[in-house]
Amino acid sequence: QVQLVESGGGSVQVGGSLRLSCAASGYTYSNYFMAWFRQAPGKEREVVAGIYPSGRVTSYANSVKGRFTISRDNAKNTLYLQMNSLKREDSAMYYCAGSPSAGTWSPTDFSYWGQGTQVTVSS
Repeated sequence: QVQLVESGGGSVQVGGSLRLSCAASGYTYSNYFMAWFRQAPGKEREVVAGIYPSGRVTSYANSVKGRFTISRDNAKNTLYLQMNSLKREDSAMYYCAGSPSAGTWSPTDFSYWGQGTQVTVSS
């Protein structure tokens, strides 16, 4: 049974940091493209960052470049998102997701999803 379990969300002030984690099980994690998405109320789900199976190639949304870092530990089947210099507009539910093949970083390309972890940034 495939499971993706996010953790690390919470409430933080503007300028603060959070580190999200996503523990994967039930599939060959090291073969999958992984990504973090987020969705704020009333908005569409958007990709935040993606990472190739090897971990050597990453991609970021323009809105988070230079502030967020995606990484993975294939030995621990875990995906991370280090979020620094958080802004109010980063507030959203954050989801990790997995895809078996490269494509665009569109939500429709991803077949495995976690339940999400809430990030709230306040001033």
